[in-house]
Amino acid sequence: MCGIVGYVGDGPALPVLIEGLRRLEYRGYDSAGIAVVDRGELQVVRKAGQLAALEAELDGRPLQGSTGIGHTRWATHGAPTDRNAHPHRDCTGRVAVIHNGIIENHDELRAELAARGHRFSSDTDTEVAAHLIEEAMADGVTLRAALMRTVARLEGAFALVVTAASEPGVVVAARKESPLIAGCGNGSGFVASDIPALLPYTRDVVPVDSGRLVEVRAGKVSLYSFDGTPVDPVPVHVDWDLEAAEKGGYEDFMLKEIHEQPAAVRDTMRDRFDVSGRIVLDDVRLDPADLRRVDKVVVVACGTSFHAGIAAKHAIEHYTRLPVELDLASEFRYRDPVLDRNSMVVGIAQSGETADTLAALRFARDMGAVIVAVTNVVGSSITRDADAVLFTHAGPEIGVAATKTFLAQLTALNLLALYLAQERASMPPERIAGTIAAMTRLPEQLEEVLTLEDDVRRAAKRLAGARDFLFIGRGVGMAVALEGALKLKEISYIHAEGYAAGELKHGAIALIEPGVPVVAIVTGRTHQDKMLANVEEVRARGAETILVANPGNRRAQALADELFEVPATKPLLSPVLDTVPLQMLAYFVAKERGLSPDKPRNLAKSVTVE
Repeated sequence: MCGIVGYVGDGPALPVLIEGLRRLEYRGYDSAGIAVVDRGELQVVRKAGQLAALEAELDGRPLQGSTGIGHTRWATHGAPTDRNAHPHRDCTGRVAVIHNGIIENHDELRAELAARGHRFSSDTDTEVAAHLIEEAMADGVTLRAALMRTVARLEGAFALVVTAASEPGVVVAARKESPLIAGCGNGSGFVASDIPALLPYTRDVVPVDSGRLVEVRAGKVSLYSFDGTPVDPVPVHVDWDLEAAEKGGYEDFMLKEIHEQPAAVRDTMRDRFDVSGRIVLDDVRLDPADLRRVDKVVVVACGTSFHAGIAAKHAIEHYTRLPVELDLASEFRYRDPVLDRNSMVVGIAQSGETADTLAALRFARDMGAVIVAVTNVVGSSITRDADAVLFTHAGPEIGVAATKTFLAQLTALNLLALYLAQERASMPPERIAGTIAAMTRLPEQLEEVLTLEDDVRRAAKRLAGARDFLFIGRGVGMAVALEGALKLKEISYIHAEGYAAGELKHGAIALIEPGVPVVAIVTGRTHQDKMLANVEEVRARGAETILVANPGNRRAQALADELFEVPATKPLLSPVLDTVPLQMLAYFVAKERGLSPDKPRNLAKSVTVE
């Protein structure tokens, strides 16, 4: 979950590294550091805290070298201190290593290296790699060959990036599971853990597959397998523009990305309907015969993506009449699931690099299932492990708490469900057409929901002092409740629980006391009466009620202490609209509490270790 960047060129490396780290700080911000090869020496500066602390440490220390690496850390081994910040060096001080992932056999390697006289200066698992490279280079091999020897000794998941004073003009890197990309442009070469770091310099990136090494020189990217066999790099063009990765006048990325949701939903639907109104998923490319033989769908995901999966389960079962199982990806492999060639497994991961989801899909693939990936990132690992890929088109999302990628996932998954219904003829064409028509109205309706911002800000000001929140919903509204609670927990650090409203009387209602805010999703017609009865129950026990409802619902108006009215749509599409006021509520509560919505403590954007 760390941010890594490397640069080789004919200009100073330091500004490129700092700018790259700024674009990757959402991946980890416990500490940061850089290493630059400067006049034959390796200069390393690192500092605990956010990137600003490193920049202050660098002030007045101009480093002129044109080869360097940089890192923002999300701590796994060792506290977030100066001594544990990356880069880490070998005993000679002439090799520097940065790392994303976990080296699982580091204790064994550390003991072995210490017995041979190596001195360790950190508590991290990463440092063993620097000393292993040191030993290999003492035999006279190149930096690339030394890294090749080193990765043969490592167990776990890692993206390692290395530079050495003895080889200016070269950065080498290796990937096993953890994300890594490379690129070149204008006579420079780059490596990074995510696309935004490279956007100012190139739109053609080379995804580095697991089990590959990459050597970057000025204007050149070379790929190799771990045994040294050359591999042809295959660039992928990225359409994201630079402005999309900047704040664009908003105070925080999260607020900007909330406001980008109409465009994200619109772009996810773009070019996916032909002139006759049929759904066309060109990137899925599954044989219709394969779709017709599917007799079970399994959805696997983590976090916010899991909540999108809850909504997907409702949609797929309703549209196709196929049974759908839903699993947390981190639990999926361990329950001995029953899968075969007639099973379809849908994996959802906005980054395409979520370790648990990748492992779940590989397990399902080994059992013969058809694998469909839903992701926001072209060239990510999940795309290479799937039989079919359904891309969301949300653009870069920098805020750690997912917003626009969630709505894009909901949109894409509804498209997938309707596509399955269309290809399996399980739903009348006129009903599919009616649902598509409702989907095309969603971006305009989202613009209307965003006008609630001032109302939500006012409510957040009043509610920010609460210690506990309860979010309740029924049907697809439960997905909204769970996501609303997660957003509030993530960025405001208030204890919040999402609950199926029908479960209130089975225990959760014991938590209700005067003043506890209860957020209820009461849109649509299917569960409205029962939801309003649940609201009555918590009000009778002193709860403060915050309702998301459709306009004109007089009973909801009477029962709400705070009311956020969203336009009506088809029930299975309602989470796209209902979620937005809860995102804004979490955002403004965090701001009232003096917290950074973009950088919640202990969290990183992509969970790349299990």
